[in-house]
Amino acid sequence: MFESAEIGHKTSKSDYDEAVPALRAELLDAQFELLERKGFSVVVLINGIDGAGKGETVNLLNEWMDPRHIEAWAFDAPTAEESERPHMWRFWRALPPKGKIGVLFGNWYTTPINERVAKQIKESELDQHLDEVNRFESMLVRENVLLIKFWFHLSKKGQKKRLESLENDPKTRWRVTDADWHFYTLYDRYREVAEHALRRTSTGEAPWLIVDGSDPRFRALFVGRTLLGALRKRLELTGQNWVQRQTAPPLPPALDQRNFLNTLELDQPLGKSDYNELLEALQGRLALLTRDPAFTTRSLILVFEGSDAAGKGGAIRRMTAAMDVRRYRVIPIGAPTDEELAKPYLWRFWRQLPRWGKVVIFDRSWYGRVLVERVEGFCSEADWMRAYAEINDFEDELVDAGAVVVKFWLAISKDEQLARFQAREQEPHKRFKITDEDWRNREKWDDYERAVCDMIDRTSTEISPWTVVEANNKYYSRIKVLRTVCERLEAAFGR
Repeated sequence: MFESAEIGHKTSKSDYDEAVPALRAELLDAQFELLERKGFSVVVLINGIDGAGKGETVNLLNEWMDPRHIEAWAFDAPTAEESERPHMWRFWRALPPKGKIGVLFGNWYTTPINERVAKQIKESELDQHLDEVNRFESMLVRENVLLIKFWFHLSKKGQKKRLESLENDPKTRWRVTDADWHFYTLYDRYREVAEHALRRTSTGEAPWLIVDGSDPRFRALFVGRTLLGALRKRLELTGQNWVQRQTAPPLPPALDQRNFLNTLELDQPLGKSDYNELLEALQGRLALLTRDPAFTTRSLILVFEGSDAAGKGGAIRRMTAAMDVRRYRVIPIGAPTDEELAKPYLWRFWRQLPRWGKVVIFDRSWYGRVLVERVEGFCSEADWMRAYAEINDFEDELVDAGAVVVKFWLAISKDEQLARFQAREQEPHKRFKITDEDWRNREKWDDYERAVCDMIDRTSTEISPWTVVEANNKYYSRIKVLRTVCERLEAAFGR
């Protein structure tokens, strides 16, 4: 979920200085249009890692916009008066009226996350609270509230660097406390709990937006442009029935050309002799794991997604070669049938789920909704935006039922894809693998790349993370796939 926020986005001073004047003017225009129409209110939730720039960014928004119409609230431990009321009471009171913007620090996510990190509550209690939050936020959206949720993120290394920088500067030393360093020691657990909480509460109506907090200029433009985009989009619907005309909130803006995919080193070294040796060892390891007594109360669900010609079929064949054919099924996913179209979109996957001791391999999967259906316009924006949360819930149910879910995205470069397409056209036994549709999809490479990055950010969870496979070298990609499956099974078996 935090992958894209850890690749190190940067905005140069010249680009920042050039962008800010126009952004400020547009934000002010949108703010006063909101104030004039009073058709809805805006609630901005600010959460995230200590030192990621939450306060500095909100201060900038106050500077860029009219602070008289922005109501900022920071919540600490409940007062005696608040403790005598329902725990949401103090947040209810802080909600802004129509026409205004409310910014909430320490909001309804802070206490349950911190209590779970400190092991003061069980995961079931956290989940119960998060379910209540989802229902509350759904109600806010239907009551004409534009809800925007920012999570400011830093890597563990980045947080340490930030705290040391503040501590070493006499002007900012006061901002670093013992509590900040204590939270740093809990970083790994905090990240795990936070990822769980964000996964449970990132919905189509109110998705989380992850802010890379490592560069002040980047995060300021990111937040400013996201807020502007959300305001503009909602203002365009003023005068219409919002509940009936709901569309998804805007996705994060692309402020630079870097993303999770284009920063990968796709050419990984592995020669044929090393490959053959590793292949035999890993296939034997996988064969033993799928026959292990521990697997009798487990199932294995493998999801293969990737660019056309990325090598999904080859990786799957090396997988099945290691298993008893009676134990696995490969399910190739194409366009839905009329029967499937008459059902919820997950129905055709529900009916293919394996029993304990069995393996199902999906060659493409339920992620088609947020990839091809999104890019090709086969479903509405609201439909594919809510699908992220629905998919996460679906996979959560699979894991709770004993399944080990392993998801692969096989990534190749655009040049490598072209070379493989051309090679397929020259080989008679492979011509069937290249179609006009494949060539047409290449024209939408950038759209698919953006969709893939959003998919990974929103569905790579602590219980079923994505494994991105650098697949320019087919030997390397096949070995990485096999090794990952073995390691995930061993971890599930407690080994």
